[in-house]
Amino acid sequence: MSQEDPRRFDAAQVHEQIVAILCAWGMPGGPAAATATVMVETDLSGIDSHGVSMLMLYEQLRSENRLKLDAVPVVVRDAPAFAVVDGGAGLGHPAGLHALELAIRKAAACGIGAVAVGNSHHLGALGYYVRSAAQRGLVALMTTTTRTPVVAALGGTTPILGTNPVAFAAPRAGGGELVVDMSTSVVAMNKVKAYALGGRDLPPGWVNDRSGNPVTDAALAHSLLATGAGTLSPLGGSSSETGGHKGFGLSLMVNVLSAAFSGAALPLDDADSDNLGHFVLVIDPTSVAEGGETARYVDDLLRLMMRDEPEVILPGSPEAAARADRGENGIPIPESLLEHLRGICGRAGTGMILTPLG
Repeated sequence: MSQEDPRRFDAAQVHEQIVAILCAWGMPGGPAAATATVMVETDLSGIDSHGVSMLMLYEQLRSENRLKLDAVPVVVRDAPAFAVVDGGAGLGHPAGLHALELAIRKAAACGIGAVAVGNSHHLGALGYYVRSAAQRGLVALMTTTTRTPVVAALGGTTPILGTNPVAFAAPRAGGGELVVDMSTSVVAMNKVKAYALGGRDLPPGWVNDRSGNPVTDAALAHSLLATGAGTLSPLGGSSSETGGHKGFGLSLMVNVLSAAFSGAALPLDDADSDNLGHFVLVIDPTSVAEGGETARYVDDLLRLMMRDEPEVILPGSPEAAARADRGENGIPIPESLLEHLRGICGRAGTGMILTPLG
């Protein structure tokens, strides 16, 4: 089987495999299942960079004693519409889900709810969280800092910022959601890793070496980014002429929202803990608008975008198409990643249960 045509695996079995590994590492069953759900839904959505492939990083963090798999998120500051949560140096998925549910409860009481999280780790693709809120009729915004400095400040050459993603979702009338989920760099670092695992070259302009030369070999680019010898371009490119100042500004905004309220780390902080920060904002439209009015507006807006050009690609549409395909035909996993997973299972003392479909 070639790298271009990876074998596919049933989503429920991928979920079971992730849970088995997380539990073998010492994560309680409930949080492990919830974390696996976020990861599998991300793979189903075609975001291969943030799903099962993240187990490689999580194993590394665990081996370095940087990650507490049995951590329990705790509210450390509370107000009617705002709270701060300590993630306990655990995986970010349980902390992110805890923050989301808390923000939803506050929005139910106050019309709006915001929660900041500190002392956390990677929490997966933000689109999962905001989409789940939109499926409940709510509008949601979420941001997070990221672990590895890979983006230079505009005009600089030193990696200092993370990919610092932001996601937004709102419900549509008649079902479905508008979901915007993006890094404030031109691409997420983990997508470079996904290209490397799949044996694919990068488009020019994604990654540059420290001299500003483009790097298209995905494995080399991932190595350069991991060692600080390369940089991702900010959203808009590496110059103000192409809009790079906008991506740089958005990244700074995400850093403030995600870290300033919760005591999460500054970029390049050398503390023993990664101390990532997250931020979630939830709005209950029924607190300010007639029932369904907001969702009708969103639906009318998106229909307008496609009125004369039905081939327009709306935010979230590729992910929805991937969920339809992968839900029926399975999640593709390249052989290089399967080999990593076999090693992870062996070291964790749990069996490799993944069996390809067909």
